Amino acid sequence: MSRPALHLAVELDGDGAHPAAWRRAAHAPDQLLTPRRVAQVAAVAENAGFTLITLDDGVLPPGTAPNPVGRIGAVERAAFVAASTSSIGVAPVVPLTYAEPFHVSSQLASLDHVSAGRAGWVVSEEEQPEAARAWGRPLVDGADARARESRDGLEVARALWDSWEDDAVIRSVATSRYLDRERLHYIDFTGETYAVKGPAIVPRPPQGQVVVLGRPDRVPAAQLDVGLVGGPDLTSVTAAAAAAGTARVFAEVEVALDTPDATAADRVADLERHAPWPDRGRLRHIGSAGQLVALLGELSRHVDGVRLHPLVLDEDLAVLSRLVLPALSERRLVARPLPGTSLRTTLGLARPANRFAAVSLPEDAR
Repeated sequence: MSRPALHLAVELDGDGAHPAAWRRAAHAPDQLLTPRRVAQVAAVAENAGFTLITLDDGVLPPGTAPNPVGRIGAVERAAFVAASTSSIGVAPVVPLTYAEPFHVSSQLASLDHVSAGRAGWVVSEEEQPEAARAWGRPLVDGADARARESRDGLEVARALWDSWEDDAVIRSVATSRYLDRERLHYIDFTGETYAVKGPAIVPRPPQGQVVVLGRPDRVPAAQLDVGLVGGPDLTSVTAAAAAAGTARVFAEVEVALDTPDATAADRVADLERHAPWPDRGRLRHIGSAGQLVALLGELSRHVDGVRLHPLVLDEDLAVLSRLVLPALSERRLVARPLPGTSLRTTLGLARPANRFAAVSLPEDAR
């Protein structure tokens, strides 16, 4: 029996995975944050057939001088991209270390409505102490404390998405009723550092629950739909995938590809003159498109998807679109998402039942 198609995600923040990627970009630095640039890169990814795009974020600038620094919030960019695309999933990175879970859940539910069910969420952490000062919040110190904030925040967000039942909105002009108040619910969450009563201020997302991606070693697997796993080599990635315990598993892979103008190794060496490419514990491919196709084919035996982190977006995304995804399609290793299909459906994930729905059933229906 054949394995389901491999799902490909691509990280589109900034100019690429390398800190000095802007030096090889095809646009001027002041064009990075323009709507035209954001829409163009997303359109390339959608037309190529990627399942999902992710947009990194954090409260601190994404680099240091002499490199240009700055970004627009990932949720805001995701909403813009969602309105200008029709089939690709859109998943902003949103840390929960200092952000208010109530606000995060509202933003992501709104994104799912804007995208007609194509929203995802990459859960991450704010690790640098300066982030606490930027938020004006007490420092969340240590890995365990940050993991607690992610765990509690995820629990709150998921409960708030269920706090409106699917048919809570009536919109009856004849009776002047907008809501069935009996189908809105308090979540009554109390954690170690805060409490949330609810209900949400946004109706339940079209997907029921936004697709949640994250690292199973930082967030309980039961709270994730997609586990993101890494490792320096294929053996460690496959071992991490086997141990993830999530419904779907995506491998994290950084890529630098041969282009018509330079080899991947030469391109990396050119950027290394300005700054090192940080080791983030991910599998790294530096080579030809054909070699990447072979690597992804091998990974397809162990994972459900791969999130690619291109060295330089303007160079590597073109090669991925022109050579890699078509080759994978010819081998029937990937499938293009269909317009009008939710991200959950594309990933083969069921739409979750509402945890509060049974409470509202009449006695004769229980």
